[in-house]
Amino acid sequence: MNIEPKWLEWAKKLQAIAQAGLTYSKNEYDLERFEEIRDISIEILNNYTGVENEKIRQLFANEEGYPTPKIDVRAAIFNNEEILLVKEKLDGLWSLPGGWADIDISLRENLIKEAEEEAGVKIEPKRVIAILDRKKHNIPPMPYGIYKIFVECDLVGGKFQENIETSEAKFFSIENLPPLSTERNTKEQIEMCFSTKAKEFHEAIFD
Repeated sequence: MNIEPKWLEWAKKLQAIAQAGLTYSKNEYDLERFEEIRDISIEILNNYTGVENEKIRQLFANEEGYPTPKIDVRAAIFNNEEILLVKEKLDGLWSLPGGWADIDISLRENLIKEAEEEAGVKIEPKRVIAILDRKKHNIPPMPYGIYKIFVECDLVGGKFQENIETSEAKFFSIENLPPLSTERNTKEQIEMCFSTKAKEFHEAIFD
């Protein structure tokens, strides 16, 4: 189920149409129309959020090429019956180590990088838990499409060191989870990771 508001859904669709049209159209009159459609999508966001048009254009309507979802990777790292979470400096809430995938490295390499940077640990990615469409599961809504990839990982070693993104890293049981950064991961998503760990065989979950 899509939990984002309809106005955001419409704005995102208009932006995607405009971006694809600007990428593939050669007719100068069509290009003008697609720019107008992009401007309408920006106006919709401005009307509902109050964010300046220029900032919206930079964040939401500045990409080129065919529109595709962004990728958010999350490492589910277990130590016995506890899962590793990091405390985000931005909001003081807790999440699985992870973030935006870098374009020049693989999924495995992204997970290893994020785990070491945010939690100070070395890991071995093991199996894909789920690939979820963020808008169906997480709040607040975002102005672009996002696929969230959760991967079960084995802990190899390491020790937390404070960094620019996180201030703590601890293991938690499912019964004793801290306040979660729900835009990054929900309690249901953490429970999904625990459920996968308990299975010898697992088929990846996807929307």
